[in-house]
Amino acid sequence: MDGMTLKSRLGDKDRQRFFVTFLGGKLIGIVVAFAAILGPGQLILGKAVHAVAPNAEIPIQDVINGQNTAWVLLAAFLVFFMQAGFMMLEAGFARTREVVNVLQECIVDTCLCALLFWAFGFAFMFGFGNGFIGHEFFFLNGAQATYTYHGATDTGVAFMAFFLFQFAFADTCSTITSGAMVGRTAFKGDLIYSVAVSGFIYPIIGHWVWGPGGWLQTVRNGVWIHDFAGSSVVHTMGGFIALAGAIVLGPRLGRKFKRDGGGLPPGHDLTIAAIGGVILWFGWYGFNPGSTLSSFDAAGIGRVATNTTLAAAAGGLAAMLWVYPRVKKWDMGITINGFLGGLVAITAPCYYVNATAAVIIGLVAGVVVVLGIDLIEHMRIDDPIGAVAVHGFAGIWGTWSVGLFSNGKFGVPKGLLWGGDAKQLWSQVWGNAVVAVASFGAAYAVMKVVMMMKLLRVSEDGELEGMDIHEHGSPAYHPEAAYTGKGM
Repeated sequence: MDGMTLKSRLGDKDRQRFFVTFLGGKLIGIVVAFAAILGPGQLILGKAVHAVAPNAEIPIQDVINGQNTAWVLLAAFLVFFMQAGFMMLEAGFARTREVVNVLQECIVDTCLCALLFWAFGFAFMFGFGNGFIGHEFFFLNGAQATYTYHGATDTGVAFMAFFLFQFAFADTCSTITSGAMVGRTAFKGDLIYSVAVSGFIYPIIGHWVWGPGGWLQTVRNGVWIHDFAGSSVVHTMGGFIALAGAIVLGPRLGRKFKRDGGGLPPGHDLTIAAIGGVILWFGWYGFNPGSTLSSFDAAGIGRVATNTTLAAAAGGLAAMLWVYPRVKKWDMGITINGFLGGLVAITAPCYYVNATAAVIIGLVAGVVVVLGIDLIEHMRIDDPIGAVAVHGFAGIWGTWSVGLFSNGKFGVPKGLLWGGDAKQLWSQVWGNAVVAVASFGAAYAVMKVVMMMKLLRVSEDGELEGMDIHEHGSPAYHPEAAYTGKGM
């Protein structure tokens, strides 16, 4: 506009000085903004580190990795969202007259678990103590800024983020329990056993495998149990607690088992059951990849997420194809439970195996789920959701599979089928058996006491009336008069 070319403008000394001053000011402003966000610290490899004197040791509690903390929080949110999946899955497999009861139990179990885990559950599980129980961090007091996860290299995850992540795991175990007890558990009884599970059974037994100094982490023959994300700690435990509850409760009124000429009643709404199952699959991407606790472990996260996907897919197809010759139908319910079984099974070995092993683990898990449901039905145990087979039995298989399929590249010795010896497999079998027996025994004792107090099972009249009306005063569905033939 003033007749100057671009070249002549760039060569103008006044313009150069203005540009350098302007750019320098912008850069200083950006640095000041980062300093204001991070506080009186520096940004070093993704970590906000408080300023210290040269050569001084940086206290671990002053080192927070914002990126890893954000990753763990995202994973915690995904795991928490699994509660929506459980609610829909269990409600869909239940009868219409107990849908509100299922939803209310899941919601209240979550509320209870949050407060119990804050008050003392987290302390029992992750507090430093002895091999059997932790005894610090009650009400989250005395916590350092960061926390090391069951012996892993510290990743700088903020303590409260780690607590939230672990609360979501504890909540999952409690929700698994309710699946086998649908349709006849009094709400007062649910409150009592939920306190026992979330406050004591899960965190104390979990401490043995994941807590600092847990006794099942003691080296035996050079190895110890490895459970990356919870096939034993969450799923085997949840499944066997559910088994104890189902046995003590007994079957629902009118329940006729297959060996007596009956069978498992169909769920009232497979639409929401299927959507709930897929939500659980989605949430598992927080459950398994999130257990890396490090966003910088890109290869590990990718491997875990891929293995999780492949095992789920293989489990769903295996269960569907296994059942087809029996009924000559492509069964939706068993397909859902099949892919959930694949997810449960891959949870322990997901970091330690390759993709081929993940497919094999999922295929076997799908069959294990079907055979497990058959076994529970044959034993005349009423499990409306299939929680014992999906979580308990597939959890056992998943824990064992670490000792069978580990490729030896990621901190666990080679598995028996990958060229290793049987030491790791024995450690997996032994540790998982301890978790299963201890959780079943503790839960059975609690359930039996509550049953003797006449608080665990709803009255016969209440069960016949329907859990929703009897316990909560409202049905799940209120059809319009036009659809019922009334008021027209």
